[in-house]
Amino acid sequence: MKTTGTRPLSQVAKGEIVSIVEIDGGRGLRSRLTTMGLLPKTRIEVVHNGGSGPFVISIGNSRMALGRAVADKIVVE
Repeated sequence: MKTTGTRPLSQVAKGEIVSIVEIDGGRGLRSRLTTMGLLPKTRIEVVHNGGSGPFVISIGNSRMALGRAVADKIVVE
């Protein structure tokens, strides 16, 4: 359920800080991302979104790489 002002994480520019709204994926994907600390209301910074290669985000002092298909399923504002 996307609301006004939301977009997929894959569309966020490098350096932007956003908040997770929801994960548009199945139970397996939601469970895996929850285990990684990607929960609704979590604030994340985009470290790399160059169009090719991994999509890199930062949560606190941790960085993690996500596939572009996964970044498309994470809805942020």
